[in-house]
Amino acid sequence: MRLLDLLALVGENIGRRKGRVALTAIGVVIGTAAVVVLVSLGIGLQRNATQQLGGISDLTLINVSPTYGEVFYGGGGGGVAVAGASSSTPQQTLITDQSLEEIAALPGVVGVYPRDYLQGGATLKYGRLENYPGILGVTQAELQDLELPIDQGTSELERGTTVVGSYIPQGFYNPYQRPSEAPVVPPDLFGESVNMILFRYSSEGVETRRTIQLRVVGVLGETRGESDYSMYVLLSELEGYNQWMTGRRVNRHRDGYPMALVKARDSSVVLDLADQITAMGYQASTPLSFVQGINSFFAILQVIFGGVGAIALLVAAIGIANTMTMAILERTREIGLMKALGATNGSVLGLFLGEAAGIGFIGGVGGVALGWAAGQAINVLAMAYLAGQVAQTGGMPPTVAVYTPPWLPVFALVFATLIGVVSGLYPALRAATMIPVVALKYE
Repeated sequence: MRLLDLLALVGENIGRRKGRVALTAIGVVIGTAAVVVLVSLGIGLQRNATQQLGGISDLTLINVSPTYGEVFYGGGGGGVAVAGASSSTPQQTLITDQSLEEIAALPGVVGVYPRDYLQGGATLKYGRLENYPGILGVTQAELQDLELPIDQGTSELERGTTVVGSYIPQGFYNPYQRPSEAPVVPPDLFGESVNMILFRYSSEGVETRRTIQLRVVGVLGETRGESDYSMYVLLSELEGYNQWMTGRRVNRHRDGYPMALVKARDSSVVLDLADQITAMGYQASTPLSFVQGINSFFAILQVIFGGVGAIALLVAAIGIANTMTMAILERTREIGLMKALGATNGSVLGLFLGEAAGIGFIGGVGGVALGWAAGQAINVLAMAYLAGQVAQTGGMPPTVAVYTPPWLPVFALVFATLIGVVSGLYPALRAATMIPVVALKYE
């Protein structure tokens, strides 16, 4: 029997029992729709979570800090003895200028930037207003290469200047404000001079203050990351502030840098670079590792969701098997006549498998359509609800709640058709192995 003749006969037989086929296909529709909706929901949640994290962090950055190794012992205490290491002496790996050169030489690294923070207390004053921002010392190259968004001014630092994050103006308050006074309006700092008051304490507890005037040359745009709450000054100037506060000269060969920022070529090499930097003896962390953990979690979630939908398809498979078994009982004499006229076992097997696959295919098409429509409805309702929550609590608005990738409808359709084939395999084998004489005598 030719393939076209077989397909035509399959279509004719399915059309003769429209009601039974429709009722059987409904189970497949429900199962396929459940698979599409639940897997799409898992994928949508994953995309939303990764996009939210990607929106607040540059996934090509690696934070590097010095590390202390294990405590080594020279005897049988269970520790590991290292040549040149004294007993119970922690091993430290400093971030020095040589370290920066070694990290910069790694394949895939496009920039290495040393950083320092203020090693003491400081108050930022603007008129009567005060603030306590995080103060970071950076190189000029870092602000340029990281391409942080600029709302006002420039990111080019000079001596006596500062670039502030977008939330710094909102952090100012009036320490002398009376209850009856209006709330403080965030000041426009661009082009203004602010006073940074450093203070230190002697061993006797005597406080000493030092006032430094800085001109705000740039205000960064909102990133929902570290830069929003940071105040940047030149690293060389911050070293001077720390020298005054600690009372000793900064020696990078002896003390190293407290941190460094590494920028990778793209996110595909970040995790490998982080492993290499860790192998060099430093601590390396990157937001991409959190994304990887999120992806692993949601991959498991998608499998669970898909399994729930597959249970519904399993129930539908039992329905297909029952329908095909009843069809064979009703068409036993027809099968005997076909075989008496020369139909082979393979032709009969193909006919009934084709009918079972047709039921699965019809249910798969309906399930894909229903699943896609349900996903769009959930999207509309969920996005409206989440947009209202974001408006009340702040944060980045979600981009999608349910996302159906192009491969999922194709997979669901093929899977539903295969379910039909597998479900019809046993009835089809029974039909193919019937003895024509016995089948023709069947009442």
